[in-house]
Amino acid sequence: MLTKQEIEFLDTYGYLNLGQLLTAEQVKQVNDRIEELMQSEGENAGAELAESKYIRHPKEEGADRLANLVNKGPIFDVFYTHPRVLAGIEAVLGHAYKLSSLNYRAAKPNKGLQKLHVDWKNTVVNGSYKVCNSIWLFDDFTAHNGSTRIVPKSHKLSTLPDEVMVDPNDKHPDEIRIIAPAGSVFIFNSHVWHGGTTNQTDHDRRSIHSYFCTREQPQQIDQKKYITEETLQRIGEKGRHILDV
Repeated sequence: MLTKQEIEFLDTYGYLNLGQLLTAEQVKQVNDRIEELMQSEGENAGAELAESKYIRHPKEEGADRLANLVNKGPIFDVFYTHPRVLAGIEAVLGHAYKLSSLNYRAAKPNKGLQKLHVDWKNTVVNGSYKVCNSIWLFDDFTAHNGSTRIVPKSHKLSTLPDEVMVDPNDKHPDEIRIIAPAGSVFIFNSHVWHGGTTNQTDHDRRSIHSYFCTREQPQQIDQKKYITEETLQRIGEKGRHILDV
């Protein structure tokens, strides 16, 4: 599902643009469902994040969050089963991986800045990567609306942003932005330095993250804890294996 050149790019730079995997109609349908969930869950939106001891920042000022999307409708199945996404995850983690969490994040106007960080507690030895993420764009990502920043090749460094930067909130001289139209999907090795930027527009900047880890790790969202019978029946053997349920 990935070309040799795509795999080499992902390995070298730590991220890969998979292109627009969703149509405009699919983007609209997901955004409509997200809006329904935000309204129905209200103040409890994203509560599953706070119940996890493996998520460092369950509540984020300036961003709307939703979690456990696996069990919130078949419209979300594609986020952890799309063949090109899984091929990218396998290129980073190998074949023994599973979904760790499937969450929604929207940077609010004038908010959303995150310090450069990695999604692992330390640097990696011998390229033995533990975590890998995919970000699905539900608005056009631009230079002004809080698009994600990445420092290419930083997944191969032996240092972390907090160790070498005076302020990891600052712009890094080598950082690039994820700039792409809605419906696009990016894979990024979660050991690469990355973070959200400030949304300088009057509208939310919406995205969904399907985040994967190696098989031996605990999931950010314990899929066995939340899985519903309806989801189990719907997703089939492959889906159950990816969720480790």
